[in-house]
Amino acid sequence: MYCISDQQIDFILNDISARGIEMVGLQQDLLDHICCIIEHNLEDDGDFESFYNTAIKNFYKRDLKEIEEETINLLIHKNYYVMKKIMLVSGGISAVLLTVGILFKFMHWPGASALIILGILISSFVFLPLLFVLKAKEKKENKDKVITGLGALAAISLSLGVLFKVQHWPFANILCIISLLIMVLLFLPIYYLSGIKNPDTKVNTMVSSVLIIVGSALILTLVRSPQGTRQKYVETTSAYLRDEQILRNEQKITSLTKNTLSAELLQSSDEIYHLCSELKTYLLKKETGLETIGNDFESKNVLISETSTSNFLAPHQAAKLKQKIEDYNAKMANANQKIPVTHSIFDKNNQRIDESLNNLTQIQMVVLQNQRMN
Repeated sequence: MYCISDQQIDFILNDISARGIEMVGLQQDLLDHICCIIEHNLEDDGDFESFYNTAIKNFYKRDLKEIEEETINLLIHKNYYVMKKIMLVSGGISAVLLTVGILFKFMHWPGASALIILGILISSFVFLPLLFVLKAKEKKENKDKVITGLGALAAISLSLGVLFKVQHWPFANILCIISLLIMVLLFLPIYYLSGIKNPDTKVNTMVSSVLIIVGSALILTLVRSPQGTRQKYVETTSAYLRDEQILRNEQKITSLTKNTLSAELLQSSDEIYHLCSELKTYLLKKETGLETIGNDFESKNVLISETSTSNFLAPHQAAKLKQKIEDYNAKMANANQKIPVTHSIFDKNNQRIDESLNNLTQIQMVVLQNQRMN
């Protein structure tokens, strides 16, 4: 058994302190542990310094200070490891859900939307917040905590923006733009200025900053500008007005044409036509606040956007029209005169307002054409 001298004990204690261990109690615990290892494993004529340098490396991965950081986390943050485990598990689950959801989406398998939404929600409200909390606790300087917080906030905003975009919910573009503004105008300057001053992190900071700028630019290429969005809404509203004009012309022509439909079919036609009109008026009022739109819609800024129909239209409202159409189709002997109910407002989730208005107008057009054909 090797006998450690007082001089060697002082050497070990000084080295432990020099390596970043400041807690006296932890210094003594490490000293006792290392001394025991040396006494039990080093030969009497062995090289103390060489053996010590080899033995001390078994206590850390990067540097010895890790032990003190872990000890502080255990003493101050009793739930640190529980939170860390939840963070890792939630991150893994969200990654798997998103990967499988995207695969299902490309393969047109059912459940894709639910998987993607669940993955984004877990990432936004469990993984990213816990990542921020844990990283903030590990950082000692306030600027590092601010950088971590801004990065987490930008990531959460972007994640929710993508969710809103997938679901066709309002404010999707706003969330994405807010995320990019936080990243480029707040996170990036603070991160760059703090990292560029340190020679050890200078290169990584520069590379990371370039990647952030390039990534933000690529995301912006996929987002319509405010002017582009307005122009899109103007075109959509204009197309709706043209469809309504065509429908009115069709109605006038039909009223001048002799109708040979049975009373029962004629009544069914009228019910479907008026029910479609009611639904269009309802959707239009929910979207714009007006029951009708005039040709001066652009000057009044009354525009049809890309809001999801499901935000306004209850399932039973569409179900009532669908039942009327199915009864109507059952009475029609000619298959070409039946009103299609597939790939329309009845079986498309998250259909946009403009698409729904167009579907309803097409149903009315078919009804009018059938009256003239008979």
